Amino acid sequence: MNIFYNKEGIGDTLIVSLRDIELSNRTFETKKNVTRIFDEKSNITAGYNIFEASTVLSFSGHGPIKLTEELVAEVNRVIQESGFSESIEVDLSPKFVVGYVQEKEKHPNADKLNICKVDVGTETLQIVCGAPNVEAGQKVVVAKVGAVMPSGLVIKDAELRGVPSSGMICSAKELALPNAPQEKGILVLEESAKVGEEFSA
Repeated sequence: MNIFYNKEGIGDTLIVSLRDIELSNRTFETKKNVTRIFDEKSNITAGYNIFEASTVLSFSGHGPIKLTEELVAEVNRVIQESGFSESIEVDLSPKFVVGYVQEKEKHPNADKLNICKVDVGTETLQIVCGAPNVEAGQKVVVAKVGAVMPSGLVIKDAELRGVPSSGMICSAKELALPNAPQEKGILVLEESAKVGEEFSA
């Protein structure tokens, strides 16, 4: 689940994004100040738009909004008070964490890509990475599935040239860190960084 707010761009509307669905199957239902977007065939909810959001919810920020238990509870209250019965459940674990590159091997179908096995504390992820400086033994910043990059990109499970990839190993530029180098390459962390801990600039 990701939440976005851009009053200047689209007005006082909170966008609650749960999952992608086929555009051709997408349909809408509005009750009071809430619109549910869902798949017409499966009835699976893709998300909600909450209109006049600042009058019914307590939040601050612009662009991606940080999720908290309190905000999720408020969103559920507003959705249910509008007449929808669904209750949204959210994974609030950190989405930007310190990872350890355990293995790196060449991608079989792409010269400039590598397949990395990255320990993020709770699990080991397979991440396809195109950075020229990625190596086994590094501590790196991993954007897990569900992370929202400063650019607005939402990290999703993907398949790159036929190889599954879950997450992204980040550069300083992608993390919008001050004085980030312009040349391509991931951000390599100090050895003292603890695997699995939340990364914050």
